[in-house]
Amino acid sequence: MEKQQNLVFFIYFLSFFVLLTGFQVVQCSSHHHHHHHQHRFSSAGISKLFVFGDSYVDTGNNNKTVARSWKEPYGITFPGKPAGRFSDGRVLTDYVASFIGIKSGPVPYVLRNMGTDPLSNGMNFAYGGTGVFNTLTLDPNMTTQIDFLQQLLQDGVYTKDDLNSSMALVSAAGNDYTAYLAKNGTTEGLPAFITSVVNQLALNLKRIHELGIRKVVVTALEPLGCLPQRTASSFYQQCNETDNKAVDLHNLLLQQAVEKLNNESKDAGFVILDIHGAFLSLLKGQGAHPGISKFENPLKPCCVGVTNEFSCGSVDESGVKKYTVCENPELAFFWDDVHPAQEGWFEVYSALQASLSQIHLG
Repeated sequence: MEKQQNLVFFIYFLSFFVLLTGFQVVQCSSHHHHHHHQHRFSSAGISKLFVFGDSYVDTGNNNKTVARSWKEPYGITFPGKPAGRFSDGRVLTDYVASFIGIKSGPVPYVLRNMGTDPLSNGMNFAYGGTGVFNTLTLDPNMTTQIDFLQQLLQDGVYTKDDLNSSMALVSAAGNDYTAYLAKNGTTEGLPAFITSVVNQLALNLKRIHELGIRKVVVTALEPLGCLPQRTASSFYQQCNETDNKAVDLHNLLLQQAVEKLNNESKDAGFVILDIHGAFLSLLKGQGAHPGISKFENPLKPCCVGVTNEFSCGSVDESGVKKYTVCENPELAFFWDDVHPAQEGWFEVYSALQASLSQIHLG
């Protein structure tokens, strides 16, 4: 217990240190734009998007027979049926792609051999459930995802010129920490593990850049303690602050790692997208209109299992639904126990537009 208190104190101290030193993270803007497709970005010279990481950015790589992202009621808002996204509709990738001016987002890696020239917009290598290291799922971790891109380069599917006008979007690490806690049951060794995750993540970002992708955009880690799976015990009333302190340590170390990468690279090609700040401002009802949250209870998910042993999308042996869906998904920030709803992602994206518009190929 004492060690745990020391850990919490240590992370509090670090958070205080961050406040004192005023580390600069790409900040959220509070301006609200309701344009789903802003094509201001094509002038930035980015023509392709390559995506790496987990379910926050996956648009359909998981196995259709296993993943709940392919089961009802996922996808009910967009495209109207399950399509491999862990949401009722669009996810972060869709919004970033539209911001760049890519009308249809990059094709999922598993669909790379389908259709006519689907590869011109880039490719999505992200798999829901995966992490920087191996997690509780057998899907490809981030290192393997980057191997896939390297193989496509070697096979001539993409050229160095293709990558030279491209951007990478990376979302990873949340599942690493979930897996760590599931395996260890205690936070005792967590600071050391967080350090190893961020060190490996930094190596991965550097490798993506060295393959030729000019801009590498990585998301700050979302406040894991505010995910419904952690707030359910308080009837979705409050975030788990111990979890969030660990997230603060991750984000501090990531900030330092990205500053170091930018100092070492000639073109300052690495950017942190502060979805952490965007989540917190929206969950505290400060989104675009401070004090007026459009979300009824932002911590409460729209789609939940009927009891603890079930989750969104569950059915029993005879095919009977074991979940309920809220009346208005557009009033929910979270879709299920972990993932934002389409409207949640849209609000996060709106909060990030000012920082996104700073990303261009100089």
